[in-house]
Amino acid sequence: MIGMDRAGTIAALGEGALIEGFALAGVLLRPAEDPAAVRSAWRELPQDVVVVILTKTAALALGSAVVESTSYPITVVMPS
Repeated sequence: MIGMDRAGTIAALGEGALIEGFALAGVLLRPAEDPAAVRSAWRELPQDVVVVILTKTAALALGSAVVESTSYPITVVMPS
């Protein structure tokens, strides 16, 4: 289990229309409209990102190995 001992940035990754509202809370947006773009955006996340909010489509593109990982960044999937 991950302890809450690390400060950093929160990012949102997935379809732009679904994540754009998170910008109001200061979340780093990484819009990605297709699976290849999602994987590229994931690889290019800054080192200080500790939580990534994923759209359902982005989570499917990354696969369970990323989404179910217990290391940083922590991922959460938006409900559909």
